[in-house]
Amino acid sequence: MTATQRDWPFHLREHRGTLLAFAGFLVMFAIYASNHPAGLTANVATTAANKGTLLAIVAIAQTLVVLTSGIDLSVGMVMILANCLASRIVIGGPGGIALGVAGVLATGLACGALNGLVVIYGRLQPIVTTIASGSIFFGLALALRPVPGGDIDSTFSDALTGQIGGLIPCSLVLLLGLVLFIWLPYRRSAIGRAAYAVGSAELAAYMSGVPVQRAKFVAYLLSGLLASIAGLFITCITSSGEASAANGSTYTLYSIAAVVLGGVSLFGGSGSAVGAIFGALMFRTIGDLLFVFDLDPLWQPLFQGVVLTLAVGLGSARLLRVRNRLELYG
Repeated sequence: MTATQRDWPFHLREHRGTLLAFAGFLVMFAIYASNHPAGLTANVATTAANKGTLLAIVAIAQTLVVLTSGIDLSVGMVMILANCLASRIVIGGPGGIALGVAGVLATGLACGALNGLVVIYGRLQPIVTTIASGSIFFGLALALRPVPGGDIDSTFSDALTGQIGGLIPCSLVLLLGLVLFIWLPYRRSAIGRAAYAVGSAELAAYMSGVPVQRAKFVAYLLSGLLASIAGLFITCITSSGEASAANGSTYTLYSIAAVVLGGVSLFGGSGSAVGAIFGALMFRTIGDLLFVFDLDPLWQPLFQGVVLTLAVGLGSARLLRVRNRLELYG
């Protein structure tokens, strides 16, 4: 028996959450597509992909922090701030658009850096820190956009929300690019492995010489960056900016749901952003199924809440059966 053959049970356990989320998404999307009045057309697929991609980007941002045994309740508000800012500055010619995009991404990095610095050096709990910072970010968004409005370059927005060759949704290409150029390099880097170690057992990681503070800071930094990309993307979808506290809170909650559905442990140290992506796509497809089957809108939040509760319960059930956290990785 080769080393690869001996290791496959470990790899299967390691990626079980991702595989389950992927299978769940495929089943749900097949039901959705087969029952949609228009069938699975390019436009139907693009609309579903755009909605799913938006939540998936926010879910990746949440995953990076959750892996360190933290939580970022400001991701939705960073997205809203980036949305309001993008609706003001991503305009003009190619040079102006590039500068505007850079400004939006720099703002996301600044928000993530602020969260990381307060958590690390202020020694505050992540949940308290990000609730407070989220309020600040929303206040800034409201100052930028007291009322909904603004615009974004149509060519740029079409490049992110349209179709390639009339078939492939551009949003899926964007999502794949984020996985290839942000998540995979991060996951395979020393700092990415350190984040997993910190989430598994922070004290043991510190005693082993793992750069705990740097791992946390980079996680929050990238979380802010990805949330700003989500804000830029929602601007491309809506062609406007809106300081909506409801949207910010909703996407924060949904990102946590996607993380759990994707097999990422809320206790940290276990899971993958790829799993969170499929969790996000699955959670979005649940909403689409409710629409297709014409469930009363008054009952939809209740149904989604039940799904979220069951997901969190299933995600925590395994921890109730272990005697030692190391059993989670054995």
